[in-house]
Amino acid sequence: MLNNTINILLVDDEIDILEFIRYNLQKEGFNVYTANDGKKAISKALEIKPHLILLDVMMPEMDGIETCIELKKHKELEQTIIAFLSARSEDYSQISGLDSGADDYITKPIRPKVLISKVNSLLRRFTDLTSSEQNLNILKLNNLIIDKEKYVVIKDGTSYFLPPKEFEILYLLASKSNKVIRREEIYTSIWGNNIYVGDRTIDVHIRRLRKRTGIENIKTVKGVGYKYEE
Repeated sequence: MLNNTINILLVDDEIDILEFIRYNLQKEGFNVYTANDGKKAISKALEIKPHLILLDVMMPEMDGIETCIELKKHKELEQTIIAFLSARSEDYSQISGLDSGADDYITKPIRPKVLISKVNSLLRRFTDLTSSEQNLNILKLNNLIIDKEKYVVIKDGTSYFLPPKEFEILYLLASKSNKVIRREEIYTSIWGNNIYVGDRTIDVHIRRLRKRTGIENIKTVKGVGYKYEE
């Protein structure tokens, strides 16, 4: 999918930040819309049906957590990816953000190139698939099919379009089925070496992954990590 077909909604009450992020995203060809509070964000999101919403946490009247919860109530926005972009880096802020339904939590300040990379990663599920090699990225395990190109999980014939981080965790575990994957390896593989995430972030993603799909094969190995058990 071309960038000029992608709609991104930025939500922040600081105008300077809005303009800075909008400038850098527009340079990459994205269609960028803005809102400076939660209520306007919900109204604009229902109007434009964005592919991605970048949402600040600290805003007057309706903060980012409340806004995310409200956005998730609208069926027409169920495929919209929501990522917090906030200066709040505490573990509890990140966990609250993920628990509210967000797909990712990005901390500010962030360099423009890193932000663009994160945005492209989040938007990968909308990629127009034309590759003849896509079968190389299909993982089949009993009643489960994971298509890494289409970013879709099929379990017992039902398709699930998961948030990017949950999908990547599932693919990592399933691709090494019956092997225990240490927490450190999961962090490095999914978030990279240069991104700090709280100790409980992975637990939140695993819990939500299990709840969304009903997959019971993901086992916790206490004090070590997780494994996908066939």
